[in-house]
Amino acid sequence: MTKQRSKLVVGNWKMHGRLAANAALLEGVARGAQALPPDVHVGVCVPFPYLAQAQALLGGSRVQWGAQDVSAHEQGAYTGEVAAGMVADFESAFAIVGHSERRAYHGESSELVAVKTQRALAAGLTPIVCVGETLEERESGATERVVGAQIDAVLAVLSVEEAARIVVAYEPVWAIGTGKSASSEQAQQMHAFLRARLAAKGAQVADVPLLYGGSVKPENAAELFRQADIDGGLIGGASLKAGDFLAICAAATAGASVAS
Repeated sequence: MTKQRSKLVVGNWKMHGRLAANAALLEGVARGAQALPPDVHVGVCVPFPYLAQAQALLGGSRVQWGAQDVSAHEQGAYTGEVAAGMVADFESAFAIVGHSERRAYHGESSELVAVKTQRALAAGLTPIVCVGETLEERESGATERVVGAQIDAVLAVLSVEEAARIVVAYEPVWAIGTGKSASSEQAQQMHAFLRARLAAKGAQVADVPLLYGGSVKPENAAELFRQADIDGGLIGGASLKAGDFLAICAAATAGASVAS
């Protein structure tokens, strides 16, 4: 028997959105989420300027909201940075940290991601800690070494109680925005590896939600979410269309019913 865990589906809008289009999207997602069962949780991580709009339109709904990054600093002379406490001011639930695009384009190290995780937790946010390997790393057989080092850097700076409050998203870099997705077997293998790594930190860390991200679509979501250690998804492009995003959330419903 696989232990029953609730599902979590979070949209990552990346650098997309305008006020008018956002309103239609947020209202559509909030409306559609009402039909989901209580064990399927939904969130959206929007660009910083739209946190107030998300708060206004999603407050009181089934849908939580958050940011796509936070600063490693609490406050100070850091022009252009946004502190975790500022994100929390908008009643945000989540902050994505360590997304592969931040690691690749902004040179973020796993140690920096660990500090950002601490800042998010201290502000009362749930950090969604992203880990994943490049195609070259996978083809050279280094996947577990690379992903293990990424998650270990975060776990090393957290207490057991803090570690139990994070969410981990496995996003193979080669599957992000490429239309390629890891097979359900590949994804499950890595989620099981991560589950064991988390369990080694402490018993209560073993049930931290593990999300899969990387070209999740309505067509492949149900098969992915059916896997024993996949607790939901971090959704990129498909989260920009209410119908597609809600179809993925509905697939999490199907996944929750069979993973028991």
